[in-house]
Amino acid sequence: MSKTTFLIGGVRVSVDSPEEAILSRAKEKMKRAGISTSTLHFRLYKKSIDARRRDDVRFECTVLAEGDRPLGKIDAVRLLREDIRPFEEAKPQIERGTTRLEAPPMVVGMGPAGLFSALLLARNGYAPILIDRGASVEERVADVEKFRRDGILDTDSNVQFGAGGAGTFSDGKLITRVNDPLCHYILNTLVAFGAPEEILVKAKPHIGTDILRNVVSNILCEIERLGGQVIYHCKMTAIEHLSDQTLRITTTKGDLHCGALILALGHSARDTYRYLIEQQYAIEPKPISVGVRVEHLQSQIDQALYGKFAGHPNLGPAEYALSDTKGARGVYTFCMCPGGEVVAAASEEGHLVVNGMSCHARNNPNANAAVAVSIGCNDYESIDGSLALGAIQFQRTIERAAFVEGGGNYVAPIMTMGDFLNDRAGSSPTDVLPSYRSGMVCEADFGRIFPKFVTDSLKYGFGSFGKKLRGYDSPTAVLTAAETRTSAPLRILRNKETYTALGRERVYPCGEGAGYAGGITSAAVDGLRVAMALISVFAPQK
Repeated sequence: MSKTTFLIGGVRVSVDSPEEAILSRAKEKMKRAGISTSTLHFRLYKKSIDARRRDDVRFECTVLAEGDRPLGKIDAVRLLREDIRPFEEAKPQIERGTTRLEAPPMVVGMGPAGLFSALLLARNGYAPILIDRGASVEERVADVEKFRRDGILDTDSNVQFGAGGAGTFSDGKLITRVNDPLCHYILNTLVAFGAPEEILVKAKPHIGTDILRNVVSNILCEIERLGGQVIYHCKMTAIEHLSDQTLRITTTKGDLHCGALILALGHSARDTYRYLIEQQYAIEPKPISVGVRVEHLQSQIDQALYGKFAGHPNLGPAEYALSDTKGARGVYTFCMCPGGEVVAAASEEGHLVVNGMSCHARNNPNANAAVAVSIGCNDYESIDGSLALGAIQFQRTIERAAFVEGGGNYVAPIMTMGDFLNDRAGSSPTDVLPSYRSGMVCEADFGRIFPKFVTDSLKYGFGSFGKKLRGYDSPTAVLTAAETRTSAPLRILRNKETYTALGRERVYPCGEGAGYAGGITSAAVDGLRVAMALISVFAPQK
């Protein structure tokens, strides 16, 4: 029996409206389009906050209507007028290849790209080997806490490396600019493994690092249950193509044999990047962004965005996304964490990096976000004949300067917004208290950390954002340096049709670390598409 499904958009209601009222509005739109609702089931599909007018904050909703029988002739013009469209939920389309793999496929990296590619392979009988240089979720949480508390860094198990990748210690944000039909499949899969069902509805879904850890562990357990092998503390150090077209992978836990290799390295695998460049993989530098974390009181952000609706129980902590491209360089906010904290995100000794994180409740007093300045490839200097290595060095130079300016032991350099905008230094925070490592910070001068064009662009950006969001450039806001890992600084080139690395059959660059994604959802989607490409060529081992 044919199934009928529609998405009904443009359902605007007050923030006090119950779900029943939202569904009732959707039914009215369907009736106006000439469609009987008696055989249809309605449920909330998406819900976003429209705060363009602070005196009239509303919800903008999309409702899904589905039934088990065809509805007959439908007037397409009336559907369009009511913002109704036929809909079909996307899922991976599997086309199976016939070339038999002589050894299991291997996935390097347990971030979202690696997890979702390995999960799809496991579900289709390929029994993948999944490795990561870092630790399991439980061990990794302990390693990150030791670094936060004592400044003792494990360079292989930290905020960047280990089960779940860098996203595990962030906000678990699932917002993406990628308009891929598989995005909702990713959300459904995360819910199946323990994420809250609200992520299926919220226009800006987030899981929270506290819940995401369990989701990651559940996915890894499922991969093992389906015959896959998960190996922690296992760093890839070399790739050898054998005469039978299989690959020998040298790792810190010995040699491993695989029939195909997915490289889901993450954006901070700098030693692996260097190895691939030395092996003459086709790699090009990529524009990045660098900047600072800015902290405001969450109550201040709520008031600026929601006005009299600030604190409304149906709204939750306010979020923002700001950008300006009119200056000499683009400046934008990135990875905004309501009710969160600034975290220590270094992965190399003697280099200081910050990131943002929130738990599911988002109930800490501060809001934080990266404010980043666009960096182009012409800003890099070639290292050992490679501009891609120069991109990494650009990041490292800033991270090293931040470490030195903080005085060592991963104490973070900070400035108040007032000091930064007025070219002075030394003022202690007052209203907004820094959250990094429970206050392991020191007043500093960002002019000794960033190139002048970065600090100039940040000043311009803060002035612009203060006009768009009241109080954003408040002198009491706190800035923490340095945010440098907004994305991978290079791209491992691959064939657009086969997804394999140029000139390297059976090697599949994947996800954010290969330069093809930015964030949890888009990286997971890329992981799915790479796994689908592998499956379309190869059959599993006998």
